[in-house]
Amino acid sequence: MARIEQVRPEELRFEEGAFLVRLARRAVEYYFETGKKLEPPEDTPERLWRPGAAFVTIQVFRSYEVRELRGCIGYVEAVKPLVEAVIDVALQSAFEDPRFPPLRREELPMVTFEVSVLGPLEELPRDPESRPRSFEIGRHGLVARRGWFQGLLLPEVPVEYLWDEETFLAETCVKAGMEPSCWLDPETEFYRFSGRIWRERDPETRVIEERDLREELRRRLGVAQG
Repeated sequence: MARIEQVRPEELRFEEGAFLVRLARRAVEYYFETGKKLEPPEDTPERLWRPGAAFVTIQVFRSYEVRELRGCIGYVEAVKPLVEAVIDVALQSAFEDPRFPPLRREELPMVTFEVSVLGPLEELPRDPESRPRSFEIGRHGLVARRGWFQGLLLPEVPVEYLWDEETFLAETCVKAGMEPSCWLDPETEFYRFSGRIWRERDPETRVIEERDLREELRRRLGVAQG
């Protein structure tokens, strides 16, 4: 039997990304209403039944530019249909992120949902000097692995903190529970992945938008330099 190819972020239409954001919120609402996991809707676009990797991020909305993390969990690799993966990680982000208490129902009107769809992992060179030149800020996320240690940072993280390439590598090491210098060790595996991100503009209107990380980076750099 032929292996079904993973959904790549660049394949998705805007409407499919928006569908996933609405699905993430609905999965959490449905759990509050019934105590059960939502089944994939009948109107799920066909492409979303293919295997896919995704993260759901829940944030407390302070303003369009200021949002505070409330939960973020996902699948690094495509282990199940994308539509099912988003339902799973929406619930895990809301109720199982160990950094936060479970989301309360009364918080729903104050948070926004964001879905990141990830591409396949691509290994970076083992030569440490080549690693900072092997990915692009605003386009790629990173995964660090060594033994039992593993950590991932999504593409938007270095944009939001204005990190350069070496800082991004070091912070991925820290996320994996290793020393910041672990990227200088050829035994530490590093992978990059592309991603696309859809989110609610605000909790009230819930209008869906796709984030343009390169434009966000240019804007943030302009503010920082100004």
